[in-house]
Amino acid sequence: MTLAGRVALVTGGGRGIGKAISLALARSGCDVAVNYLSRDADANATAEAIRALGRRAVAVRGDVSSSADIRTMLSAVEAALGPVDVLVNNAGRLRIESLEQMSEESWNEMIQVNLSSVFLMTHAVLPGMRARRWGRIINLTSVAAQLGSTMGVHYAAAKAGVIAATKSYARLLAREGITVNAIAPALIATEMVAANPNIKPDMIPVGRFGDVDECADVAVLLAGNGYITGQTIGVNGGMFM
Repeated sequence: MTLAGRVALVTGGGRGIGKAISLALARSGCDVAVNYLSRDADANATAEAIRALGRRAVAVRGDVSSSADIRTMLSAVEAALGPVDVLVNNAGRLRIESLEQMSEESWNEMIQVNLSSVFLMTHAVLPGMRARRWGRIINLTSVAAQLGSTMGVHYAAAKAGVIAATKSYARLLAREGITVNAIAPALIATEMVAANPNIKPDMIPVGRFGDVDECADVAVLLAGNGYITGQTIGVNGGMFM
């Protein structure tokens, strides 16, 4: 199944895993909208790299936890590239807090940014996908959803909700040509991992951090496959089996 000419929207697509997925989808033939919230230089650089690959690209600012921002963002994407065929819900936030530090405010923030955003983005693109009877939705969750987290109960709970939502959407949309899957990374070599001195490669059975391109490879597989749906693919070096 070819992805040539498909339009992909990658939230948080300007850096880290999101950037790798944006570039990998472009190499597979997609035109790509790179969403960002604050780091416009990163998003614009990623969009330029996509254009260098011969594909169309646009960098679009928007808060994925805000339905108003999402409406504005999608209007800009559709005007520049066309309707979204592949949605990658990658944007998220981790707040490291102990049980004593965690508050109602931080709980609500983590749920809104990491889980409610998946609902809002999905429902924004679904009408077009259903009308065309073709769509790919790929949600980034975390090994924290599968193992639990000592660094943030709220983050793990939100990411576990993403897995449940992925399965539910997949069941509801399977007969309409729309697949919904999740990727659950663990300790990928990103800025977040590099900034935490307590995280060591020997925590992973394979003995090293993962590479962002190893997550991107899975995203391309899921975007191009029409028979895989409702699955959570672990990219975790054996941390969760």
